Amino acid sequence: MVFRILTISSCLLLSAFFVSAQEKNRALTPEQLVDWQRVTQSSISNNGKFVAVKHEPWQGDATVLLFNRSGKELARIIPAGFVKFSTSSDYLLVEKKTPLAEIEALKLKKTKKDKMPLDKLVLVSMDGRQEVLDSIRKSKLSEVSDWMAFHQGDKKDSTLYVRSLDGKMNDSIPAVMDYGFAKEGDVMYFITGGDSLGTKAGLYVYQPKMPKQRLIKEGKGNFKQIAFNKPGDKLTFLYADTLSKDSADSKENKYALYLSVTCDPAKRIVEAGNEAIPEKWIISENGDLRFSENGEFLFFGTSPEPRQRDTTVLDENRPNVQVWSWNESVQYTQQTVDKKENERKTYTAAYHLSSGKVSQLSTLELPYLQLPENGTLALASTSDPYGTERMWTGKSKQDIYIVDIQTGTRTPLLQASEARVRISPAGKYGFWYSAPDSSWFTVDLNSQKIYRLTTPDTFAAWDTDNDVPDYPGSYGSAGWSKDDKSLLLYDRNDIWSFDPTGAGSPINLTVNGKKESLRYQLRPVDKDIKYVKLDEPQLLIGFNEKTKASGFYSANLKKAGIPKALLTSEFKVGFKEKAKDSDAIIYTTETFERYPEIMYSNLRFQNPVQLTSLGNQQDSILWGTAELTSWTSLDGKVLEGVIYKPANFNPNKKYPLIVNFYERNSETLYNYRTPEPHRSTVDYRLYNSNEYIIFNPDIRYEDGYPGESCFNSVMPGIASLIAKGYINEKAIAAQGHSWGGYQVAYLATRTNLFAAIESGAPVVNMFSAYGGIRWGTGLNRSFQYEHGQSRIDGTPWDAPLRYETNSPLFTMDKVNTPILIMHNDADGHVPWYQGIEYFVALKRLQKPVWLLNYTGEPHWPMRMANRIDFQKRMFQFFNHYLKGEAMPKWMKEGVKAVDQPYELGY
Repeated sequence: MVFRILTISSCLLLSAFFVSAQEKNRALTPEQLVDWQRVTQSSISNNGKFVAVKHEPWQGDATVLLFNRSGKELARIIPAGFVKFSTSSDYLLVEKKTPLAEIEALKLKKTKKDKMPLDKLVLVSMDGRQEVLDSIRKSKLSEVSDWMAFHQGDKKDSTLYVRSLDGKMNDSIPAVMDYGFAKEGDVMYFITGGDSLGTKAGLYVYQPKMPKQRLIKEGKGNFKQIAFNKPGDKLTFLYADTLSKDSADSKENKYALYLSVTCDPAKRIVEAGNEAIPEKWIISENGDLRFSENGEFLFFGTSPEPRQRDTTVLDENRPNVQVWSWNESVQYTQQTVDKKENERKTYTAAYHLSSGKVSQLSTLELPYLQLPENGTLALASTSDPYGTERMWTGKSKQDIYIVDIQTGTRTPLLQASEARVRISPAGKYGFWYSAPDSSWFTVDLNSQKIYRLTTPDTFAAWDTDNDVPDYPGSYGSAGWSKDDKSLLLYDRNDIWSFDPTGAGSPINLTVNGKKESLRYQLRPVDKDIKYVKLDEPQLLIGFNEKTKASGFYSANLKKAGIPKALLTSEFKVGFKEKAKDSDAIIYTTETFERYPEIMYSNLRFQNPVQLTSLGNQQDSILWGTAELTSWTSLDGKVLEGVIYKPANFNPNKKYPLIVNFYERNSETLYNYRTPEPHRSTVDYRLYNSNEYIIFNPDIRYEDGYPGESCFNSVMPGIASLIAKGYINEKAIAAQGHSWGGYQVAYLATRTNLFAAIESGAPVVNMFSAYGGIRWGTGLNRSFQYEHGQSRIDGTPWDAPLRYETNSPLFTMDKVNTPILIMHNDADGHVPWYQGIEYFVALKRLQKPVWLLNYTGEPHWPMRMANRIDFQKRMFQFFNHYLKGEAMPKWMKEGVKAVDQPYELGY
């Protein structure tokens, strides 16, 4: 049976792009980008028989579609929110939203928040029935059975309703503040304030199938961090009596840790003052309370007692000053950003469930802790002694210790290490890549014996494409086999098996990656499995370095062998999800021209079924094509890039060209590039449909000369296109944002080829930028220039000429290209005074320049209205200079501050 739940007339289809035949072959406009539908969620039922897909425009109402495995549409819900299958696969739960138009109309009427309509919940049965629950404020679904709980109506009604999804069993519980289900057990907890009919205030457990509730802890105080173990036979929580001003220092007002076993009344097992917890520390409500995977430990958070301000001094009599010190390990600006988090910072302690012993694992001296999935050994670390050098290195060295969870005993492992040590799934080993050594290491956590698995001579573990002035990173790890018997590592192309103790020679499991220019990557399909099953076929994605296509492969990684191709062609593949209880999967294939529709199949990719048809949106649009091209840079490097051509391309015609780039993007040749009101870049579909060619060239950098490297890479690439005869040499523009914004600003000082340039959030003065702050994190920017993307490879005092020659500001007098700058005053990445320096310099020189500042926005505009505005103005800017269209008012006359609230100048 097929049914639809619609809130508006049936003439509303997927989007405005499903249009009549008379509107075919039309060009996109900036305003239309917001209507483009794209898949934002896809889910397959546990039994693999059903698939739910949510698609939505960039702004507007979302649609949820339910399909069976034959591709038949069973249900359609509009407008939709979250979507989730029940564990039995018999039901689909969909949040039914109020239409956006209705919400906006109410907002225009200044409707109060508590008077806004509540969402509904649609229960879709796989046999064709449906039920709508009205005014759902909050709901949760059991992970192991077809039960749900929800609050209904406004906040004044705190009744919790518990019911089976088939509606045959219902219950209600009064005055419930919080509730939640166990992950693997058919049990729920709830907290109630009690009622006049005899229900006591406190924490209860509830078994829906009974239905039955048991009081775990009576009290009207504060319950925090309630957590079941996986099976649901243990429940832990923090509890403190309600705080009062008169007894703020009493033990009754401090949280204690409680444990309930098999639904029996909870016992207090740990409280402040425990001998294992540091003196004047408390059990913190901000910690992460949870059971270990193996069920042996209960982890909880502790912290120093909160500090109290001096209340005998008026605020106006207390100086408001920041003291920045040269020898602080963490820069003050970063301290300010992290202040709120640090005020809530906790330190992990462990309660041993069998012995009842407590051990403090992380401390003020060793604040960072990595707990194992299994085993009794953890890793603790500190970067405090090395914090200052992070300013210029961009990374923190660490002192790392092995910590016994049962006793809290610490054993030194590594000192002043840049490595990020991880723990193997079975908890037997630590493993890490050492960038200075270009090598992989392991350590037996029990014996503390360290093994070097690779050397640069024996295994090429490092990123061979690295072109920043720093040690290259690795290609990563594919995981561990069961019981930590082998570690799987990547080189550029293949997957290798290593004995974690270094015994024997490594084995190339995929054999032919390097020979065939394929890069194999393991794609885990079972979310709950933490290791690689060597005795079962594994799914790989193989990327072809020559063609830029990717495909699905199968490999048994128990021994070496050439992976078996399952699905390969000239496209890009994407894996979405595997059903929990079958080998059914959903996946996508895409090209620049072909939408990534949701496909249904099995792990052998047999008899695929296409479920969605969102590619129909482009049937009425002048689309485009993508093709790979290559050329030689001015410094002799063979480079690649992608040319995006308009529909109905005519090689005998002259087209305007926009050069858009960042670093290297040729590997995205087969990306679909969904139309979007982008926050920082041109939309390729918009410009292609309006008969622009887009060129995205790769750039290879030389340390110390990023600007020159860009010039050497991009300019001969443009020349190679001009030589093909279809580019209008008088209508070439460049556009980039952030690092791309810097590069196009630099090009404007080196060439007059461009008719117009849009430069977003650019650095133009590397001297002032070097000492600037990334306000989003509080970090200073020095590391970017010495070791990172800016690639100067030195400081302003030991390489001043590099800072000068790479800074466009100092050659602004050579700029003859009209410039559009977009830089926002709340930019936390690139200080917006860089955009101001750029604008002021060009204005002083009386060069055509405009600056867009989306006030209050960060590195790029986030509000949809601002993103649409940016796309519209940039489109008008390029249309004027590349197509000769009339200059809009905002470019010709500006928009004065006094007029800005009333007109936009389009």
